Amino acid sequence: MTRSHQSTADLLSDRDLLILASNWRDEGREVALAFVMRTWGSAPRQAGAVMIVDKDMHIAGSVSGGCIEGAVIEAALNSMETGKGEQLKYGVADETAWSVGLSCGGEITILLTPITDSGLPAATLKKMAALCAARQPLRITFDAQSGVAGQLESGLSDKDRQASFLEDDDAFTLYYPPPPHLILIGAVHISQHLAQMAAQCGFEVSIIDPRGIFTSDARFPETVRIYKSWPSEILDRLPLDRATAMVTLTHDPKIDDDGLLPALASPVFYLACLGSKRTHAKRQERLAEKGITPHQFARISGPAGLDIGAKSPAEIAASILAELIAAWRASLRAPETSKGNT
Repeated sequence: MTRSHQSTADLLSDRDLLILASNWRDEGREVALAFVMRTWGSAPRQAGAVMIVDKDMHIAGSVSGGCIEGAVIEAALNSMETGKGEQLKYGVADETAWSVGLSCGGEITILLTPITDSGLPAATLKKMAALCAARQPLRITFDAQSGVAGQLESGLSDKDRQASFLEDDDAFTLYYPPPPHLILIGAVHISQHLAQMAAQCGFEVSIIDPRGIFTSDARFPETVRIYKSWPSEILDRLPLDRATAMVTLTHDPKIDDDGLLPALASPVFYLACLGSKRTHAKRQERLAEKGITPHQFARISGPAGLDIGAKSPAEIAASILAELIAAWRASLRAPETSKGNT
């Protein structure tokens, strides 16, 4: 069954956009990539952000809040015509910056490269897409003036889990680590909102629920992986590492606890459970009977989400997402020895 969804491209992370660009090229479409090289700190799209454009002016992704996309598309069409990339610089006036949600004007630098042998070869893009699909890190360097791609590196250490973008007068180097992974226990209404929001923020999302009535493909976007099984039956095949988070949402102890036990034995960076404080206290009693210590239990955020007075499923999802992002960013700043305490 084909899942109903918004425009799928609206939910894609930068790594997913590389996969989409490779798919477009496989379909015989002429494609160009635009990377943000440099911008001011308040910009909505930071260095390394990607926009893809094809010859028929189909686009996915973005390089700003909307103030320069038109000019970049025109330049991308020209690059597909000539087979050559280029560096683009745009000055954005204060008034224009405010109109697209920025706090100040400034300069934004874009590196444009067509998918050609004289830019980014299609074979190299295909390898990049394969690394992204396999949740592997990748590093590639481009000529900072012409957009000509250099050697692609893979099999890198994931010690640095943050994307990095090094730019000088001669080279622009992209490093994409594997994306953080969010596992949702329960294909409930809140999950429908949270899965889409998290995907838009760059998280890979998996949903686990043994109840077939909730796991209909039509309820979730294609970017979400759905597992119609008990958590314990699938979690040994999913990475429960320090780039993984889990939120339990079913209100059914049999299902939620089945996911919590393996998560508590792993270094996941965020673990949260939906439910009231009273429900959370009962949860602690149940897990204590299964050998979970108070120190281990303290890793669980319960009730899940920031206390913003959320009422609707979408508001609750937003509160959880905010807490999730805060935990992820904190984990990236934390010393290695402090991560993954169990």
